[in-house]
Amino acid sequence: MTDYRVVDPATNTVLETYPSATDAEVAAAVEASATAFSAWRARPVADRAAALTKVAAAIRGEIDELGAIATREMGKTAAEARGELQIVADIFDFYADQGPGFIADRALPVATGEATVRFEPLGVLLGIMPWNYPYYQIARFAAPNLLLGNTVLLKPAPACPESAYAFQRLLRGAGIPEGVYETVLATNEQVASVIEHPAVQGVSLTGSERAGRAVGEIAGRSLKKVVLELGGSDPFIVLDDADVVEAAKAAVVGRMGNAGQACTAAKRLIVAEAVYDEFLAEFTNRVAALQVGDPTVAGTDIGPLSSEAAAVSIVELVEDAVAEGARVVVGGPARPATGAFVQPTVLVDVPESARAYREEVFGPVAVVHKVADDEEAVRLANDTPYGLGSAVFGTDPERLREIADRLEVGMVAINHSSRTQADLPFGGVKASGIGRELGEFGLHEFVNVKLLRTV
Repeated sequence: MTDYRVVDPATNTVLETYPSATDAEVAAAVEASATAFSAWRARPVADRAAALTKVAAAIRGEIDELGAIATREMGKTAAEARGELQIVADIFDFYADQGPGFIADRALPVATGEATVRFEPLGVLLGIMPWNYPYYQIARFAAPNLLLGNTVLLKPAPACPESAYAFQRLLRGAGIPEGVYETVLATNEQVASVIEHPAVQGVSLTGSERAGRAVGEIAGRSLKKVVLELGGSDPFIVLDDADVVEAAKAAVVGRMGNAGQACTAAKRLIVAEAVYDEFLAEFTNRVAALQVGDPTVAGTDIGPLSSEAAAVSIVELVEDAVAEGARVVVGGPARPATGAFVQPTVLVDVPESARAYREEVFGPVAVVHKVADDEEAVRLANDTPYGLGSAVFGTDPERLREIADRLEVGMVAINHSSRTQADLPFGGVKASGIGRELGEFGLHEFVNVKLLRTV
């Protein structure tokens, strides 16, 4: 049974409990979404785009109130919550403005006759969302598919029911009809039945590798399209000709943002031996200066992790690394008695036997490696089952491009930390998932590419 609860991670206080949906409620939501599909897809794309524009305006109008919900649910600082919601509004505006052009009919060059490709919606889609970016994750799934004419069933993370309902309220107010977008507090068992339902044509999940494998298996048996955005252990490479100060600044943002709870966080810092000592000193000084505390207070850099369980798991990873021979340069496993807080921590000399060497560290802990040359940097960067994002810092454009070409990832940031944008595709390879979100590519995942051919 999935337990939907709002627990303030700063105090570990249960603020609200929401009952999981009954089987009848889940079935009714699926039927409502299937029924609403015909009318929604028949609406002119300009009407659907106008609704998305209204959603963006509504988000900007309630940005502080919506942000406060995310802070209560998962501990995100007030400043980071506002930043997340700005991106969410940008996503809705992007698809409202640019989306109609991406799905307009396209003539194809053919030897004889005429050929046209038409982009049509598939039908009912299920979105299974995580807790770390409770609005952004929904937006990048819902916005393109609502524009396309699909209908959406949204299962939020068990920790984030309040933000999910707030998001649905905004969509309703912007003119998204009932049935077109429905929040369902489903259990894991009910999720399986929804994926298998004949009316459901696809499923998008952002979450763990374990969850992705489970959902992918069910979808595969049912021949349903999937988009899976899973974990990451992103390399952050600092070459021997890099601007060390700028690289260190970017590394702090890339590793410690959202308390380190991001799939594309800079989880492994891979630094050339020639600049290692200088970089480590600059980086650790900046990490040590970060303010940890109440996420509602201005000036707090890092709030609590999403839950007590998350905090305990990070401490266990640090303790395991130290037991295997790693050295703590900043921070460490000590924690306060109350709240899911973890000290920003920097680990060096982490051996391959330590869990932190290969496991995704989903918290404010940086693992810093020293490498002799570019060859070792690339080898270490690719020595992971994941392949989501990455970053490379240096001054020689040709060298940077050559290294970027060799990285087994879906995204490479050159001389900046990995970040998201509404108009750029997001996704990875290997155990980091299947498919893309955002940009034009995100709009073409759950679509019927229909060929019209005249001889």
